[in-house]
Formats: sequence, C-alpha cells, structure tokens
Amino acid sequence: MLSLKKVEKTYGLGTIKVHALRGIDLNIEEGEFVSIMGPSGSGKSTLLNMIGCLDRPTAGRIVLDGKDLSKLGDNELAKIRRESIGFIFQQFNLIHTMNALENVALPLYFMGIDTERRMGKAKMLLERVGLEDRVYHRPSELSGGEQQRVAIARSLANDPMIILGDEPTGNVDSTAGAAIMDMLEELNGGGKTIIVVTHDAEIAKSAGRIVKMKDGRILNGDF
Repeated sequence: MLSLKKVEKTYGLGTIKVHALRGIDLNIEEGEFVSIMGPSGSGKSTLLNMIGCLDRPTAGRIVLDGKDLSKLGDNELAKIRRESIGFIFQQFNLIHTMNALENVALPLYFMGIDTERRMGKAKMLLERVGLEDRVYHRPSELSGGEQQRVAIARSLANDPMIILGDEPTGNVDSTAGAAIMDMLEELNGGGKTIIVVTHDAEIAKSAGRIVKMKDGRILNGDF
C-alpha cells in the first residue's frame, strides 16, 4: 500500500543544511498498524508529513496506493489528502468557533457533500467515538481526551484508506491516552491502515510493528 525508497529531506537554514531524513526505505502493507518511534529531532514527524502529502521529499520516491507522490502536482496531492488520508494531530487542530458536529463535518464540506448528508455522517461518527452527548459542544467545553476523540471522528469523515497520527496522545492524560489507542486499535481491527508517530514506548506497543528512528534514519536494532 505504501512504499518509500531512498527518501531524503533537507532543509536550508541560511547557509546551514539540516538533513531531516537520510535515505529512508520503508514498506507498509494495507491493514497494518505501525508506530514510528524515536526521540525529538529523529525525523519521525517529517516522515509522517511526507507520507501525508503535507511536504515533498528532497530526493527519493513515495508510492501510495500505486501513485508516485513525487510526480504529482499540488492539486493532485491536495485531492489525495482530502479523499484518502485521515489526520490526527497532537494539538487537535479543531476550529474553536465550531462545535464538535461542525468540526467533524468540515472535511465533507470540502468534498462537496450536501448539508444533510454531511451532518448525518458527522453525528454518526461522534456517536462511534462515544461523544453523542457532546455533539453541540465547542472545543473549549471539552476535555483534552474528548477533543482528541472529535479529531479522530473528523479523521474518519472521508473514509480514508490510511490514518496518520502525530503524537495523538501527547496532550492528554494517561487514561485518555489509553482510550485513544484502544480506539485506534479498534479501527485497525476494522481494516484501517494506521501509522502513529510517538516517542512513548508504551504507546508504540499498541501497534503491530514498531519502526525506530534516530538522526533521520531507520534503525534495525535498539537505540
């Protein structure tokens, strides 16, 4: 489903070049649950951004569902993000002037789905993550764990082929974090491909496979 071949990413900071990714080779099969684990600065979030079409590699190829992302234009990449990928961020990234229902329905608006259908699906997804009694609450009225569940529901709105989580438990307590990982495991059990970036070994254990990174490279052994 996903193949990365010799992927590199270099950022220029004035006259200094920062090598965020150094020749990444990685294959992920459909239906896998993979944790990408490593310390801060290891390149794991940069790698997730490449997979999620949020950034482009400096060199190498990324093939997602048969499409070579390195050969696609901005509009084509945006279409893939919109229709095929679900994102869960550490900071939740909810719109604070919208309630939970409106936040979850937002991706469907950009897909051109009519109001009745998108609100109906958004409500169903909030019920799925156990927030049927928080549908009309705004983010400021929700706990961190509840906000992340809204974000998970939103990530499912476009029925994505792959869900990407960047430290999805980083801003919640351990109890909420465990519940969020249980939810992701359940989604994986239903056939979703899930890739989660984390620095937490306990969180990483929820995955079927752990990919370890350090200094922009994938490690074969321990740190």
